[in-house]
Amino acid sequence: MTPPAGKADFGISEGLMSSFLLPLSTSPMEARTAGEIPSAGGPWQFEPKWDGFRCLIFKDGSTVELRAKSGKSLSRFFPETVGMFRVAEAPSFVLDSELVIEVGSQNSFDSLQMRLHPAESRIRRLSVETPATAILFDALALTEDPCLFEKPLSERRLALEGLWRRLGSDGMRLSPQTRNRDVAVSWLADRSGRTDGIVAKLLDEPYRPRERAMVKVKRLRSADCVVGGFRYLNDRAEVGSLLLGLYDERGLLDHVGFTSTIANGERAALTRKLEALKAPGGFTGRAPGGPSRWSTERSGDWQSVRPELVVEVRYDHVTGDRFRHGTRLLRWRPDKSPKQCTFDQLS
Repeated sequence: MTPPAGKADFGISEGLMSSFLLPLSTSPMEARTAGEIPSAGGPWQFEPKWDGFRCLIFKDGSTVELRAKSGKSLSRFFPETVGMFRVAEAPSFVLDSELVIEVGSQNSFDSLQMRLHPAESRIRRLSVETPATAILFDALALTEDPCLFEKPLSERRLALEGLWRRLGSDGMRLSPQTRNRDVAVSWLADRSGRTDGIVAKLLDEPYRPRERAMVKVKRLRSADCVVGGFRYLNDRAEVGSLLLGLYDERGLLDHVGFTSTIANGERAALTRKLEALKAPGGFTGRAPGGPSRWSTERSGDWQSVRPELVVEVRYDHVTGDRFRHGTRLLRWRPDKSPKQCTFDQLS
C-alpha cells in the first residue's frame, strides 16, 4: 500500500503499487555520526551497530524480497535467507535488519562481499558453507498493522518482539536493545569483533525513511566516500592513491581527501579496474588541485573516473569540509550507492 497523504515520505511515485504492505522503493531510516553516545534529548533506545549489509525484508505470503540500502535487490545473493522467511509463519510484514555472516566468533564482511557474485552455483555453495543471519531491529509494517511505521519506536519494538516469538529460527536473531546508557557504553567498549559501535534511536519517534534520524557512534570515526579519481605511483604506472569525494546539498561531488593505504598485492588488479572506469568529470564540484610546491608534476597529476566505487575510510579530523590528513582504507562498500555518500555523515 502507498502511505496516506501527509504521512511519512517513502519516495513512492504516484500510482506505484505492489502486493507488499509497503512499496519496494521504501528507503531505510539512516543515521548521523556522533562522537559519543547521546544522553540529552531522549528518551533513547540503544542497540549494537552490526557490521553487515543493511536489509529491508518484504514478505507477502510465499513471496519474499530483500532490498539493500542502495535500493538494489539482495535476494539472489542470499537464497537461504529468502527461503527462511518464505516459510515463516506470518503472512505479511516489512522488517528492517542487518545481514551478517559469522565466521568463528566474529562477523565477516569479506564473506558478505563474496556473495555479490554473478555465478549462481557459487552463491548456492556459499549459502550452505557460510549461511547468513538476519538480525532484526525494527518493524515497519505487519499484516495486522500496515502503518506501523507511523508509530513510535516503543510500540514498533513491542510489535517486533511479538513477531519474533512467532518466527524465531536459527537464521534470524532479535537485536538486543537497552535504555540504559551505561549498558550501551559497555557495548561500545566490546572488542569481540561482532559489532562496530552503537546506534541510538528516539523512543517516541516514528520511522523516518531516508532521514538521518538515528545516531551512530563507531569505535572508528569513518565515512563512506566515492572514488572520483586516482593518482599513479611516482615510479610506475600502478595506483598510488584514491581520490575521495562526498556529494554536497546540490548533488555535486566534492573532493574531500585521499587514501593511499592500498595493499601492494592488490595494486595491479585495482589499477586495471580504475583504468576501465576512466572518464572526465569524476568530480562535479570541488576537484583536486594540480601540482604544488609540495608535490611533483607526476604526484600532482590525477586521473578522473566515473563515480561508481564506494569505500569506507577512517579519518581523524575534518577542516573546511576536507579530511585534514590522509585516511585509512577500511573496506570497499559494493552494497552502498554512491549518491548515499554525503557530507551529513560528518555532522
